[in-house]
Amino acid sequence: MLRHSGLPCALALAVAASTILAGGASAQSFRSLQTPAQPLTLKARGSFFVGGRQVEQTAAEIVLGPADSVTVDQMYVEYMIPDGRVKTPVVLIHGATLSGKTYDTTPDGRMGWYEYFVRKAHPTYVIDQVGRARSGFNQAALNRRLAGDAAPAQAAAPTAPGAPSATGAAFRLGDRIGVWQNFRFGPRPGEAFPDTQFPVEAAAELSKQGIPDLTPQVPSPNPTLKALADLSSDLGGAVLVSHSQSGPFPMDAALVDPTGIRGIVALEPGTCRATYTDAQIVTLAKIPTLVIFGDHLAQPTGLSPLTWQQRLDGCRAYAERIKAAGGRVDILAAAQDGLRGNTHMLMQDRNNLQIADRVLEWVDWLPRRAVR
Repeated sequence: MLRHSGLPCALALAVAASTILAGGASAQSFRSLQTPAQPLTLKARGSFFVGGRQVEQTAAEIVLGPADSVTVDQMYVEYMIPDGRVKTPVVLIHGATLSGKTYDTTPDGRMGWYEYFVRKAHPTYVIDQVGRARSGFNQAALNRRLAGDAAPAQAAAPTAPGAPSATGAAFRLGDRIGVWQNFRFGPRPGEAFPDTQFPVEAAAELSKQGIPDLTPQVPSPNPTLKALADLSSDLGGAVLVSHSQSGPFPMDAALVDPTGIRGIVALEPGTCRATYTDAQIVTLAKIPTLVIFGDHLAQPTGLSPLTWQQRLDGCRAYAERIKAAGGRVDILAAAQDGLRGNTHMLMQDRNNLQIADRVLEWVDWLPRRAVR
């Protein structure tokens, strides 16, 4: 579309972006999706839950019916296992206000990492964080609040240690600032970088993937961390791939139980924690780690005084601590590696499969470490 419009590339991108943000973009349809030439051959596909606990809840907390028991804090997992000889399993973890859809078909209809990794012989598992999407969330605190009960401790149902208060709010990332500017599609809402790799004509489809984030309603420590550690062990070892808000999840899961975690890939992590103790760093140094960042990192996010460049700097400081403890953290700053224009949504950018190949090359390099 842009190539034949007769407009200079930068101007054409700006026109397309403005149209999308104004709500004028055409919706995705099944016919618009790209169908691979070769069939996908599987040994198995399915879904299951990891973790979860039964709790008693009052009628006010359940709303529909009398007091009863329900299951909360479970993590949903869907998977595909390729036919034939397989390589290291990979677990894909989404970021804030999103779900496992992040890694499936891209907003403009191309193959996502979920299918691509399977085609490259990796059994692939996609999760929804506890409290998000198909994992559901514990509605009890919200319903107590709506019922006017400002003192959750008075409820008959016991509260888990570290559970959030009833005042925790859901949040979203808005299209113009939270996504367009913060995800670095362009310097300002509706204006795309001339070299942007994100398919800005499909930005409205990315907006449809947004989910109210109820992380404030999730207990602390987040049950997703233990679920990831348990899943990795259950699989006999896996590489955990995280993104943005979930960036430190694989490290935190390893501190719960490192047994099954063969490697960590952090895609533009919101933080590489500086608060790990020296003893924790010794544990984390035993797990090879790859950190990847895109382009235009110095641009203001519109949400935080921290730029993505500063987050990358924090990961470099983390890497130095790991290195000093005898471990290894590889950092790929895509722009310095000849990959220009990548955004926060590396797995959805136009060159997403090129980025995926870098990830899989690293995963396949990993030594076949025995599960501890």
